[in-house]
Amino acid sequence: MRITRVGPGVVSAVALVAAGLAGAGVATAAPQPSAQDDKVQIVTVQASTQKERSAVDALGLDTTEHADEHGVDVVLHGAADVARLRASGKKWTVKVADLAAVERANAKKDKAYAARVAESELPSGRTSYRTLADYNAEMTALAAKYPTRVKPLTLPNTSVLGKPVHGIEITDDAANTKDGKPVFLIMGAHHAREWPSSEHAMEFAYDLLESGDARNAGLLQGMRTIVVPVVNVDGFEISRSAAPLGDFSTFDYEMKRKNCSISLRTPDADRTGPCDANPAGRLRGTDPNRNYPGFWGGPGASTYWKSDTYRGDAPGSEPEVDNIRELVSSRQVTTLITNHTYSNLVLRPPSLASTGFSPDEIQYRALGADFAAHNGYANIPSFGLYDTSGSTEDWSYWNTGGYGFTFEIGTEGFHPAFETGVVAEYAGLAPAAGAGLGGNREAYYRAAAAAMDPTMHSTITGKAPANTTLTVSKSYVGTTSPVIQPDGTVGDPIPYTDTLTSSLAGKGGAFSWAVNPSTRPLVVGRYGRDAQGPPQPSSAITNPAGVPAPGSSESSEVTITGMPTYDNGKVVFTFGWEGPNPDPNVDWDFYVYDAAGNQVASAATLANPEVAAALDPVPGTYTVEAVNYGGGSDADWSGTMSFESPVPAYESGDKETWNLTCTTKQGKVLGSRSIVVDRGQAVDVGNPCNRAKVTSSNE
Repeated sequence: MRITRVGPGVVSAVALVAAGLAGAGVATAAPQPSAQDDKVQIVTVQASTQKERSAVDALGLDTTEHADEHGVDVVLHGAADVARLRASGKKWTVKVADLAAVERANAKKDKAYAARVAESELPSGRTSYRTLADYNAEMTALAAKYPTRVKPLTLPNTSVLGKPVHGIEITDDAANTKDGKPVFLIMGAHHAREWPSSEHAMEFAYDLLESGDARNAGLLQGMRTIVVPVVNVDGFEISRSAAPLGDFSTFDYEMKRKNCSISLRTPDADRTGPCDANPAGRLRGTDPNRNYPGFWGGPGASTYWKSDTYRGDAPGSEPEVDNIRELVSSRQVTTLITNHTYSNLVLRPPSLASTGFSPDEIQYRALGADFAAHNGYANIPSFGLYDTSGSTEDWSYWNTGGYGFTFEIGTEGFHPAFETGVVAEYAGLAPAAGAGLGGNREAYYRAAAAAMDPTMHSTITGKAPANTTLTVSKSYVGTTSPVIQPDGTVGDPIPYTDTLTSSLAGKGGAFSWAVNPSTRPLVVGRYGRDAQGPPQPSSAITNPAGVPAPGSSESSEVTITGMPTYDNGKVVFTFGWEGPNPDPNVDWDFYVYDAAGNQVASAATLANPEVAAALDPVPGTYTVEAVNYGGGSDADWSGTMSFESPVPAYESGDKETWNLTCTTKQGKVLGSRSIVVDRGQAVDVGNPCNRAKVTSSNE
């Protein structure tokens, strides 16, 4: 059972695994060695802040994408991992005491479900997980069944093992890829063992083509959906075909996460053998979702070739990653979702806290909230989980301007029982968080609609003669993060080149072309705002009379005042007590909730004082809960609430352009010009094929 705080002073137990398989629900000091250490476990390591979660990730353990305000889930692969975690001094809760037993139970559930149910609530009616051959066969069948609406897609690179990577494009007149429509790209299985990620992507293809949803006609006419259900085909095929051990051991290939590349850092002894039977087992390979060049080499990705989060030998070195880069770079992908498991999260850039919020934070956050309203997930920036570098949308957004998200599907593991991890999560059925809200199905429909929303991208309009091709392009040199070296030192960033180019077929009349902004978000600046008033004065937080018993809590209220009196960009809660830092004898934890009972800040470390902060706090009454985690009867707490003004917006003032050219079928250039177009803006370029009028403006 996992202890989840759901409101001031309220603690409820949420069953995440079968009864008898979960561990204790209260984090304790590192337990003494026992026979349990030899089992593969999922534990929640106490880490209430982004900095602490990043520190857990830096331990080199198998850190999952599941985290909340209390901690981050880590898979411990036996006694050596337990010893490493124990040596770190961290506290943890055993969430799943025997992972192999859970996997065996899920396999039995899947077999029983498939035998019991003839057709599920999914648009395809599937009752079991697909194989790679299933995905490829079904995409081929859909293309044959809907020849005008489905175009087969084969990405430019074969995988490390030489396999093709397939997808489909869905829209009216799908064969015309130069139609100027905005694009929604939905993907799965960057990580091989995350099977629901592919299932969800594939089911949305069936929804658009066969569900009969009233929105389908408008979406098929107005935008293009590209579905790539399996990005990491090598790893996925190995994971799906492996003998199910379920224990995450070195040779449990069902739990393979990475692709099949062999790093230059791999010792000779581990280079022998095929990807599915080699001395390093499932651990040989690169994590594709740490290999994208944007911010590659920074924190949250491993330099160790054997780690599940190994970043690869160089930025963008993997063919599977290059496939997605080329796809995004050659199409105007205005919205992107890359599916993963697990954590019930909608994640958006930035993935590194040091990057700062994006210049589109307000609209970006609102779009994520729209998705979360239907799947019931938490809507947070990626760094709110922990720092990661080299992730998909942290490259795509900052370099193209297209909005990109990661969905972390479900709470039950990497490939849970099909009935819950796929059917319930997709369709919005119990026990999924989106039960009754539409689930991920509705979130994907909202993403498709957002791809078509002109306020969320840019538009170029004008007239073009028949038999001409308009092309917008730009090429630039970007840089990675300062590169963390294997010895912990930090080297210089590495330059990389991206070329963005896409085309529109002229039809002898007016056109409207959906594109991403000409100026990359990486160039525009950062989110911020000018203060409209002074910050609220600091004030003490009332400590109620008496001291709660260890393990219990007490609460007090504070008030935050907004405009027109005060403009608060940040509120900082500081709590301390008489004693050293850290205090081996006393441990208070603090949680702050808004009027609706939503947690907005927490401070649950071993530090004294404990500090919690919230950005742009909404005016109103808040509840501060002080938990006597241990020994608090010997030293009572005191607290203050202080405020900071908003950080002013940083805008570079730089403007990049799209280079627009018009060519004939024979390749003759009829005209060219430079176009500046911002998000939400429409620019009329007249007839760009008219050589007599060559401009460099945003007319």
